Amino acid sequence: MALLFIVKDPNASGTQRPTAWVDDEAREIVLQGWKAGEALLVKCLESGPIPESEAVVRLPIRMVPAIREACDVADRLGVR
Repeated sequence: MALLFIVKDPNASGTQRPTAWVDDEAREIVLQGWKAGEALLVKCLESGPIPESEAVVRLPIRMVPAIREACDVADRLGVR
């Protein structure tokens, strides 16, 4: 697997920093964020169930450029 590091949130402190990668082999954008709290999960469940194999994470809006960058990298690599 070629997991390509994109960026860690420069405004977060310590080891708890949202991060973005691109996995060109699995053809995925990989995101690390803060775990959703119970109140957010309840709101998300209004849209439908969350499978056991999935999770809701929170990313600050300031990570949008990083997510765009990850999308751009995926496009350049032909990850579709």
